[in-house]
Order: sequence, then C-alpha cells, then structure tokens
Amino acid sequence: MADLFDDPPGSRPEPERSGPRPLADRLRPTALGEVIGQAHVLGPEAPLGIMLASGALSSLIFWGPPGVGKTTIARLLANATDLHFVQISAIFTGVPELRKVFGAARIRHRNGQGTLLFVDEIHRFNKAQQDGFLPHMEDGTILLVGATTENPSFELNAALLSRAQVLVLERLSRDDLERLAQRAEQELGRPLPLDRAARAALVEMADGDGRALLNLIEQIAAWTVEGVLSTDALSTRLMRRAAQYDKSGDGHYNLISALHKSVRGSDPDATLYWFARMLEAGEDPRFLARRITRMSVEDIGLADPQAQAICLQAWQTYERLGSPEGELALAQALVYLALAPKSNATYVAYKAARAAAKKTGSLPPPKHILNAPTKLMKEQGYGSGYAYDHDAEDGFSGQNYFPEEIGRDSYYTPVERGFERDLKKRLEYFTKLRRERSP
Repeated sequence: MADLFDDPPGSRPEPERSGPRPLADRLRPTALGEVIGQAHVLGPEAPLGIMLASGALSSLIFWGPPGVGKTTIARLLANATDLHFVQISAIFTGVPELRKVFGAARIRHRNGQGTLLFVDEIHRFNKAQQDGFLPHMEDGTILLVGATTENPSFELNAALLSRAQVLVLERLSRDDLERLAQRAEQELGRPLPLDRAARAALVEMADGDGRALLNLIEQIAAWTVEGVLSTDALSTRLMRRAAQYDKSGDGHYNLISALHKSVRGSDPDATLYWFARMLEAGEDPRFLARRITRMSVEDIGLADPQAQAICLQAWQTYERLGSPEGELALAQALVYLALAPKSNATYVAYKAARAAAKKTGSLPPPKHILNAPTKLMKEQGYGSGYAYDHDAEDGFSGQNYFPEEIGRDSYYTPVERGFERDLKKRLEYFTKLRRERSP
C-alpha cells in the first residue's frame, strides 16, 4: 500500500533514469495536444474533448490496432483529470492482484483521490473477471479505461459495455506517420539517411503502427551510413513488419468478410486483393477453399450450377499440388465466382423453409402421399388418392404435397439471371398447370 501516500501525479518530477530509454518512450507525449492522430476522438467536438471540457470523464473502452496510442491517451487522461494512474495487463494479472488494486483504489477514494485503472488487453479477462470490475465502477472507486484489439461486442460482457463508452482508435495515416518520423528526427538531432522512395517504404513497413515506426527508425539511426539508402538497400537491411492478423481474431473475420463481399459485388480485382492479403498474412488455404465453396452455393447458386463444381475442383487441385502452386487454382475459382451471375434465391428459400418447418414441425404429410404397407394403414386412408406423376401425359399431377393444415406455401423465387432464367420459366409452367388442376 506504499502508493497510498505517493504525491499526486505531476506534483514532482520524474526520477532520473540511468538506463537507456527507447525512442518510443522518449517521444511519449506529455499532453493530449501532442498526440498524433485520433482527432476524431480527441478533438474539441469529439467524445473525449467534450468529456474533458465538461469535467465529466466516464469509463472507456479503447478499441483499435496496436501502436495507435491507447496506453498513452489513458495516461494523459489521468494527468488531465488529476486521477491516480494504475496500469495492469490482463495477460499477467490474476484475481489476487486485482483485489490488491481494488483495495488500494478504495483507500484512495476514501481519502478523496480517484483512480484511473488502465487495463491493457482487457478482452483477455474471462467473463467472471470482467464482472468483478462492475461494483467498483458503479460506486466510483475506479474509472476504468480498457484497451482491446478485438471487437468489444464479441469479447466483453454486455454489463461492462453498458457502463463504458467504446471509442474506436484508428490506424495512423501516412501523414500521421510522417509527422511522427519528423518528431523522431528532431529528437535524434539528424535526418534519416533515406531517399524519398525509401522513406515512403519505411512508412509502409510500419503499416499504421506508430510504435513499430519508431522502433524501425531507432534501428536505422544506429547504422553507419554514407549518403542515403534506396528502397532496395532499406529492404535488404530491414524486414517488412508482419501484417496484423490473428487467425482467431477480428482481423481474420474482417478480411474474409471483405473477400466474400468482393465476390458478391462481382469485383474480381478486389477479390484477388483480399485473397492475396489473407495468404500473405498466413491464412490456411484450406479454410479459404471451404469459404470459397460456401460462396458458390450462397451467392451464385443455381444461376450458375457449374460454379460449385469449379470450386470443388479448385479445392481438390490445391490438395494435390499444395502451396504455393495450388493457390492459383483457388484464385481461378474466385475470379470465376466474381464474374458469375449472382443469385441467393435458393439460400433465401432454404431459410424460409427452415423457419416454416420450425413453426410447423409436428404436422404430418398429407395421407395421399404416404405409403400404406399394412392393411390398417390402408384402412386409415394412407396412399388413397395418390396420383402417380409419370401416369400423367405431361408427367405432372399437380397434387398438394404440403401438410393439409397449412396449405401450399412458396419459398423459391428464381432471379432473371444466368441459368435461373430457365428455372424461372419451368417454375412458372408448373405453377400454371397446378392452378389449372387444383380442385
């Protein structure tokens, strides 16, 4: 409990540090006005700007990719509101540590000092642990600021979300990263030894992550370079930062959604781009083969019955060839799907039929279409009046096959695209005959 008697934040200078400090730490902003990017959150008319101006800061969840300022902003909010700043990580903190944090915060609260508790990777806490924050948020013991790279809608309790405002922090733009690079050059006291193209390549390598950019700059600053480096020379010395991608996380589902919607939108170029993005990030091509086949039955359907066969053939080709050769077969299937006529008529009909079946799941079929293998069943009317369709001159009896209690229903409505145009003509033909032959 030693921190109970600490001086308030900002009342004494930071202690001298004898060890080396990374560039990212040396450039950490000391006021919210120094933060690069996130104007949509920090501006005068933005959520945090309005909260600070009104003196009414609420609990928050920062949702965004790594290296965009979540920790820095939380620390500066504590300074701006005279709250005691406590930082924990859900990865390394268990229930005993949480109890100590809450106990210290209660004593501060009784002594008139509020606590801003910053929880990094808050989505790593399980549901019960998340519930443990609620009473301390409600009685004002802590003001919670959580940080997550995952979608809070899926990863955080509804009760926790109802007590906190979710603010989305965005990847830093190229302009933001360039401003950060200039600030780093001022701190280093010299420009980076890069030509214009290499400098642009460096910004691309950071991929919207400010901390990654500063780490790359720190590496470059340690080199002994004569003149300036070209893009090729930079690429030789630096490895490109791996794309942010978690196969079980939000980025995974965002990219597969983008791929699916590009196919549905008949854009082969965007389709190939998102396919390549997922492969570059290390996605399993077998997962993609399954999803591609799903797209063929959901979005193309009977408008082009060949589409499903092409996807299955591409999947089989990949299994035979492996990577990277087999991935071309998957790309070929995707281009075919993107340019195929689209129809979700079967998908819509299937969902409608499932919904109807759920409502009427106990109704028996009409007796005339049931077999009657026993005498008792014949006496009960099973099979009585059944019309064998092949006996009709045109091979169509027009009988009712729905349960008698609900009558005939309609689910499948073909579109005027691709092969379904022919199916629509057939459906209309049988509908006309059925009307004519209905009693």
